[in-house]
Amino acid sequence: MQRYYPIMISVEHSLCLVVGGGAVGERRTGGLLEAGADVLLVCPDIVSARLREWKEAGAIRHLPKPFSPDDLDGARLVVAATGNDELNGWICDEAKRRGILANSASEGSRGSFIVPAVVRRGGLLLTVGTSGAGPALSARIASELRARYGPEYAELTKKLGIVRRRVLANIDEPSESRRLLKAAVSDRATQAWLSMAELPEAKELIAMLRGWADVEAAD
Repeated sequence: MQRYYPIMISVEHSLCLVVGGGAVGERRTGGLLEAGADVLLVCPDIVSARLREWKEAGAIRHLPKPFSPDDLDGARLVVAATGNDELNGWICDEAKRRGILANSASEGSRGSFIVPAVVRRGGLLLTVGTSGAGPALSARIASELRARYGPEYAELTKKLGIVRRRVLANIDEPSESRRLLKAAVSDRATQAWLSMAELPEAKELIAMLRGWADVEAAD
């Protein structure tokens, strides 16, 4: 089994190539759009209705032609999702030869990365992978995570970002910052953040965190 190093990369405003206009191309394109990528779709015909909608809305660009290596010029990464294993492998080989990250939708080992099952809740990003051995298991676990971490976690992560910035701006001692930020993600704190329409100002917020941290230490 191939071994992978887990990593998350920023593709915002980066050119990402998707080759193939079917269901898999649609899924890969959707994930790239969520990450803010500039998606260029290369395929003679678009089969997916969603891909056509994105094209018509101007969310993606489309080259209505078969893939050629020149299409890789300027690309940050490429997804080969043509439905043809041999063609997908050749696309990945061309990309890797140029030092471009490549993913084959049909045979993960032909590319330089695989795409895990993803659960996105605002800034919270949960991924599940089996190193290509069992994508169905990844999908099942991702479904369980969606049920466990609902849409409210998007707002929670947004608030935690504010909490972190306020703590770091007002606490100079690293050990105290770590203590308070650990308290900020306790069950008690999580429920409090979810129930608040607005976060308190820095002084009150830090006092709350210190109280929760002291309780956690005493338990």
